Parts: sequence; structure tokens; C-alpha cells
Amino acid sequence: MSNAGKESAATSDLLKNSSLYREFQAEREEILRHKWIESEKAGCDIGFESALTDWIIKHRAQWRKSRQAGNTN
Repeated sequence: MSNAGKESAATSDLLKNSSLYREFQAEREEILRHKWIESEKAGCDIGFESALTDWIIKHRAQWRKSRQAGNTN
């Protein structure tokens, strides 16, 4: 592997291990879960942007409070 490849892999590992990235991934999983639930209710795919907007308005604040309290569920 070239030095550039090694540096890129090291940067990627650092990013994936950062708390900010882990929070981003956890939030994304919640949005995708919300998208699935709301799409099932609607009987069709509501799309990521619609699910994202709806989740932010209805659930994000409580989800963040729960995460900060140490409850990751």
C-alpha cells in the first residue's frame, strides 16, 4: 500500500472512531428506522428527506436528551 493509501486508511479509521461520527451514525440509523415506520404507515416509501424533516421536528430533541442521559436505546 502506498503512503497516500496508508494515510487515507488511518484518517478513515480515526474518523470512524470519533464520537462525532458515532453520533452521526446513530442519528442516521434512527432516521432510517423512522423512514421505515412512516413508509409502512403510508403504504409507500416516503423518502429520506421527508423522514429526516419529520424526525427532526418530532423526535430529535427527545432522542438527544436520551442519548445525553446515557440511554442509547
